[in-house]
Amino acid sequence: MPHTRIGFLAFAAAAALAVAACGGGQQTPAPPAAAPSNTVTGQITVFAAASLTDAFGEIGKAFEQANPGTTVQFNFAGSSALAQQINQGAPADVFASANQAQMDVVAKAGNTTGTPAVFTENTLQIVVPPGNPAGVQSLQDFGKEELKIALCAEQVPCGAAAQQVFAAAGVTPAPDTLEQDVRAVLTKVALGEADAGLVYRTDVLSAGVEVEGIDFPEAAQAINKYPITVLAKAPNPAGGQAFVDYVLSADGQAVLQKYGFAPSST
Repeated sequence: MPHTRIGFLAFAAAAALAVAACGGGQQTPAPPAAAPSNTVTGQITVFAAASLTDAFGEIGKAFEQANPGTTVQFNFAGSSALAQQINQGAPADVFASANQAQMDVVAKAGNTTGTPAVFTENTLQIVVPPGNPAGVQSLQDFGKEELKIALCAEQVPCGAAAQQVFAAAGVTPAPDTLEQDVRAVLTKVALGEADAGLVYRTDVLSAGVEVEGIDFPEAAQAINKYPITVLAKAPNPAGGQAFVDYVLSADGQAVLQKYGFAPSST
């Protein structure tokens, strides 16, 4: 029995030396440690620009699947309305604005944390009913009194962007209605209540066959950059940060691009 034990030890020592020789003196790196278990739980309330409705809807479901025990509750509206609600004390964990101006409104009131991250970009497109019955071709048509024109109100990001492109084109628009968010403009056109409107490219894509989109060169003069942040008075700051991180992740960005949003250039 002692002879067998000595033989085993000698074999083990020889094997160890052989392994060391084959490795050239270098140790094989240990595999990375497993990621810590996710402890994010509870409801996460996200105030997001109306143009993010479809993309964030899908992102929210994917986030919940990746983080069992969480529920994402969205409030979609015009960014100016959302900024006002936040500054008036509405409970929310995350704010995703369609432009920096409305994020600044919230930041100046002390209701943001850190520096908001720009997570995507969007541009305007002319939207018309199927078949373009009014024959709209360019921004110049938005100055025609005989056409029914729908635009976003100027304080809304899509309205502020519209003012920029009209200025670049030298056009004074003659709107028949000014809406409080971009989806309201899209709906007016889709229902045939307006001959044309200005919405984001992503909105035209989301509407499918209900509308048609027309590109125009001045759109490059008003690129909307979307910032996102966890709010200072977030009821669930850990959950809010996890959602922001997911939006900025490769998975979140893939969903945004699927819905026509462009990657951030900043």
